[in-house]
Amino acid sequence: MLSIEKRILYEDNHLIAVNKLPGELSQGDHTGDVPLGELIKAFLKEKYKKPGNVYCGVPHRLDRPVSGVMLFAKTDKALIRLTAAFRTREMEKTYWALVSHKPEQFSAELVHWLLKDPEKNKTKAFTIEKQGSVKAVLEYKLVMHQKNYYLLEVKPHTGRPHQIRVQLASISCPIVGDVKYGHAGKSTGSIYLHARSIRFIHPVKKEPLEIVAPLPSDPVWNQFR
Repeated sequence: MLSIEKRILYEDNHLIAVNKLPGELSQGDHTGDVPLGELIKAFLKEKYKKPGNVYCGVPHRLDRPVSGVMLFAKTDKALIRLTAAFRTREMEKTYWALVSHKPEQFSAELVHWLLKDPEKNKTKAFTIEKQGSVKAVLEYKLVMHQKNYYLLEVKPHTGRPHQIRVQLASISCPIVGDVKYGHAGKSTGSIYLHARSIRFIHPVKKEPLEIVAPLPSDPVWNQFR
C-alpha cells in the first residue's frame, strides 16, 4: 500500500486532500478496519511531531470500493465550512467510471428516485417518485473506448448513497467490478469508479481550488492514462 505521504494531493494549515485507494475505508465502521482518517492523523502526528491529539475532520465520504480525491479538515473551522459546502452542493465533483456496456446515448442527464435498504446497504432506483425516496440527478458523457471498456465522465448534481453506481446500473451500464449493482464476476473489494477531481472555494482563504487525483495503478485503468 502506498504511504499517505505519497498520496497527498494538497495540504495547507486548514485542510489536506488524499488520493483514497479502492478498498480503503473513509470512516470507521462495523468491520473495525482502520479508516483513512486515522491513517492521516498518524501521518500528521509524525510529520509535525505533535505531542497531543491530532485533529482530522471528515466532511464527506467515498464508498469503500471507490478510489479518488478525499478532503479532510485540519481545523474545526474548516470542517464546519467544508461540510456546509458539501451540503449546499457548492462542490463540483467529477468522477470517472468504467463500464463494459456502451450507453445508448453519448451523453445524458439521468434523473431517478432512490430508496436505500439499510439492512442490505443497497439502493434501488425508480423512474417515478416513491414514498420515502430521494431525487438523484447526474450527467455523464462518454469520453473514451478501449477494448471492452467505456470510460464515462460523471458529474453528480446530488449526493445520494451509491448514486452513481445505481443510476448507471439502471441504464444497463453497471460499473466494472460492481457486483452489488449487477456487474458479472466475483467481488474483489474494489470497483472502477474514481473520484477524479473536486473544485471548490477554499473554506478559509476564499480562493478557487481544484484538486485532481491520478488514477490507481491498475492494468485496466492504465489503458486510460
